Amino acid sequence: MKEGRYIYCIVETKGERNFGPIGIGGDRDEVTTLGCGDLSMVISNSPMTRYVVSPENLLAHERVIEEVMKEFTVLPVRFCTIASGSEEVRNLLDRRHREFKNLLRTMDHKVELGVKGFWKNMSLIYREIARENPGISRLKRKMASSTSTKKTFLEAKVELGRLVEEALKRKREEEARETTEILRRASLDYKLNKTVGDEMFLNGAFLVSQGREKEFDNLMDDLTDKFKERTKFMYAGPLPPYNFVNVTIYPEEWEK
Repeated sequence: MKEGRYIYCIVETKGERNFGPIGIGGDRDEVTTLGCGDLSMVISNSPMTRYVVSPENLLAHERVIEEVMKEFTVLPVRFCTIASGSEEVRNLLDRRHREFKNLLRTMDHKVELGVKGFWKNMSLIYREIARENPGISRLKRKMASSTSTKKTFLEAKVELGRLVEEALKRKREEEARETTEILRRASLDYKLNKTVGDEMFLNGAFLVSQGREKEFDNLMDDLTDKFKERTKFMYAGPLPPYNFVNVTIYPEEWEK
């Protein structure tokens, strides 16, 4: 199979760098820079193949970017972007030089901080939902009534499920909004990603200037202390700006 160049990220440097044998795939090829002018792509040799979107491969891709981030401002490139050769990498850097330089300038001295929020006690949340939504309580009483037939019971059960799902969605959005409003005080930008499961109400990424990381940390500490009986937070970072820059190189671009 023909060998290509797997691309992880873009950095501003004229010098050649070798980050060691940490590349994606079983062979763990050397990760190096390949440059054109004052820009370089961080690459490793790779077969011209489609990598499976698996936790192992995604982690390998991100691990390289996070290693490079220790020394450089990085522009993450979308997972499984592979050029057919070194010349095509240089051509791309030349064609999109201004775009990449502007993005690097925008992201300079900025990091991404990830925050996930979970409700600790779903029984408590469901009780709150019942109190806040009279229709839910009314349906529960209807289902418990001795006059309820099998048909009306099943109809009420379906309607109850719908109302609870809608109320849970509203509550999740409301508490995510309240938390985000606090964390925005120390952020330049933020993005809310999809939550997973009933317990997670927040899956956010926050773009923060490196000089304000401590301020963000303090806000997280305040939130954790204030809601420690109700909520658990998972806090990750500093990370590359995955949610704010994800350079896409379309296949047709290599053919130009």
